[in-house]
Amino acid sequence: MLLPFIFLVLLVGGAALAAQSSINGRLGANVGVLESAWLTFASGALVTFLLMFFFEPAHSETLFTVPKWQLIGALFGVVYMLVIVFAVPRVGTAAATVATISGQLLMSVLIDNFGWLGNARMPLDASRYTALALLAGALVLIYLSNTRRRGQQARTATAG
Repeated sequence: MLLPFIFLVLLVGGAALAAQSSINGRLGANVGVLESAWLTFASGALVTFLLMFFFEPAHSETLFTVPKWQLIGALFGVVYMLVIVFAVPRVGTAAATVATISGQLLMSVLIDNFGWLGNARMPLDASRYTALALLAGALVLIYLSNTRRRGQQARTATAG
């Protein structure tokens, strides 16, 4: 019973990321990439601090005692946010999301396959190769759709 709930929560989280990407992309186009990213991280820091202060149980490790390489994950969040805010107004939410998910899937199967970053090994198999191929196909189709739409818009602009 717990596994379906976890996947439901993950789906909701993914939907929230797509909405966030679209909203932050619009905001970034209006006020700037760095300003949009700053707002996201400032409000996120405040909400996370409050959740941590009121709900987080004590742990045996702290941010000061964990291996230092584990702290770089926070920098990846900054890279993601800056890339999304920059890309969405230029390629659209769907293309940015599919490209991001493609990168996530590729890196995650590599991490699983080799057991990188302290994770358990889960070797590549036919279903994982198929998932990579299908997602690559989705990325190509989204790209072709965007290219076709841009071509139509350019023809309409020159004809008008």
